[in-house]
Amino acid sequence: MNIIAAADKNWGIGKDNRLLDHIPEDMKFFRETTKGKAVIMGKNTFLSFPNQKPLPNRLNIVLTHDESFAAEGISVCKSISDAVELAKKTYSDEDIFFIGGEAVYRDAVPFCDTAYITKIDNKYEADRFLVNFDELQDWSVKCEEMIKCESGLYITFVTYVKNK
Repeated sequence: MNIIAAADKNWGIGKDNRLLDHIPEDMKFFRETTKGKAVIMGKNTFLSFPNQKPLPNRLNIVLTHDESFAAEGISVCKSISDAVELAKKTYSDEDIFFIGGEAVYRDAVPFCDTAYITKIDNKYEADRFLVNFDELQDWSVKCEEMIKCESGLYITFVTYVKNK
């Protein structure tokens, strides 16, 4: 299974339930990587989507303990293991992505063997953070590609893999 996220130099991923920056090149990578796959997210991540609509062409699974929470086009689960079980009914491990937020990412690391991290060459004021994959002993960089965005900002697409 996979983690996919964008993080700044301090591994910040968000502030006030919003992304730190709007980076079209990262959004395109996210869309292309997760299209036709299963995405697992926390309730706040889902609520941060435009018009609180599920991501199109994906199985959207929302984690929450709020038993009354429901939205059209999503499945709701109470735990990561329940969400994984649901996703595995239709998708292989390679096609299941954890997409946020902070607690979901932290709890998903033991389930995953690949992390697609867009490193943003900037520091933002953040209140939500991703696990620092560079400091995890059992993870290593498989490949990385730096690009200059149209805005002039540099980002690096880094693929981490869990060492076997």
